[in-house]
Amino acid sequence: MTAPAIHIWRLLKWGRVLARHGALRGIERDPLTPTPVRRLAKLARFGARVPKSPTYADAFQEIGPAAIKFGQALATRPDLVGEEAAHDLALLQDSLPPAPFDQIRASIEQALERPIEELFSEIDPVPVGAASIAQVHRAITTDGRQVAVKVLRPGIEEEFAKALDTYEWAAAQAEAMGGEAARLRPRLVVAHFRQWTMRELDLRREAASASELREGMVAESGFFVPQIDWKRSARRVMTMEWIDGIKLTDRDALIAAGHDLKALAATLVRAFLRQAVVDGFFHADLHQGNLFALPDGRLAAIDFGIMGRVDRQARVWLAEILYGLITGNYRRVAEIHFEAGYVPPHHNVAEFATALRAVGEPIRGLPVKDISVAQMLDGLFTITRDFDMPTQPHLLLLQKTMVMEEGVATSLDPDINMWKTSEPFLREWLRSELGPEHIVADRLVRDFRTLAGLPELVRRIEARYPAAGAAPPAPPLPDIVVVQPYRIGRYLLTAIIAAAAGAGAMFLLG
Repeated sequence: MTAPAIHIWRLLKWGRVLARHGALRGIERDPLTPTPVRRLAKLARFGARVPKSPTYADAFQEIGPAAIKFGQALATRPDLVGEEAAHDLALLQDSLPPAPFDQIRASIEQALERPIEELFSEIDPVPVGAASIAQVHRAITTDGRQVAVKVLRPGIEEEFAKALDTYEWAAAQAEAMGGEAARLRPRLVVAHFRQWTMRELDLRREAASASELREGMVAESGFFVPQIDWKRSARRVMTMEWIDGIKLTDRDALIAAGHDLKALAATLVRAFLRQAVVDGFFHADLHQGNLFALPDGRLAAIDFGIMGRVDRQARVWLAEILYGLITGNYRRVAEIHFEAGYVPPHHNVAEFATALRAVGEPIRGLPVKDISVAQMLDGLFTITRDFDMPTQPHLLLLQKTMVMEEGVATSLDPDINMWKTSEPFLREWLRSELGPEHIVADRLVRDFRTLAGLPELVRRIEARYPAAGAAPPAPPLPDIVVVQPYRIGRYLLTAIIAAAAGAGAMFLLG
């Protein structure tokens, strides 16, 4: 187990970088920031030259690969880091200088347990892309197929393990302080981040996600997911078919190639709704760099490291919420929030409906180009705070993806109206999901499962309340020990020494 002093040292070291980019200013000024966190931020910036305008993305880029990924995760949490920081973090460029090809070649051969010549007749030593976790090389298989080969960076697992250890420790300390920090549930945020990174650090998981999404999107003919080459894939290597298309970042090239941008935008919206609402399994990184227009007009996606899941009941609630906002039925949207348990029951449904109306009415029916997403999110986050709503990280990931997908659709068709585009799809799905036949079928399935689970329930009750004289079950042990008051002085002294050392180093380095 890593000592708390090491965690504090790492936090201060990263804090120095953040301070140099002005990224700690918001933490220090926010009245809701716990006092110990504010003091640590001040220590971290001691002696640093702080710019007037914060550059959050540059700071995380400088810290390294784990920070880049964590910054991308924080970009989905404007309620946690603030709207300004979230907007800047969304600009993080997940790119680094590539690792030498000799190391990549060795990684491929070790992972696939065969000489590279037996797998590929040709592989380009210059990668087509080098991100924080992996890099991609174009290749031709021995049977003549063009493929993309994704390979993890050497040593990346160890680097992420150390960073995650400290993130979890810091989140536990912050949450234990109570108040706003506890409501925002930072430990759950880091837990979700760990889940993302563990999936990305095992390319078999990414390959499985791509395969599952490919099967689910058969019904959406305009959306294409490349096929995985399982014989040439392993934990540290993933091979999939090569995509010859135009990135959606290159609008001029799309127009020159004769693509219908309005059709591409509509395809993207329908594909996302099918993933999120119908299947409950969605691509959570749908930015323009991961989307291509194919010569036949279809839309293709890559990079399946970050995927989201929403269970069926949550999908029904989500569809009803979206449809309620589209149609202006704020009362029903409010009732759904209470039914889902998103709002504590001591609040008033009618008051919550009025608060939703204040956010929804100014934007309902407007084209996306006339909607301020920042103002909308600010209004929604104010509502969550006013009504004591605990953070729902799985819905925040979905919300982040919706905003991202909305931005891509708008870049293709500035006049697109997301509400009108979504309404027919949501109306038809709700009709099929909430119709009488489906309700009866759901009731029968639930009742049968309840009856089938009764024996197991009895066994669990017996295990929880054993007969007299039996040994009681062991209590759960905490995963992370929160720093106790009598230890604070010792760790604070360590922090002051670390900060002084960092400030001295900064002074010597100019």
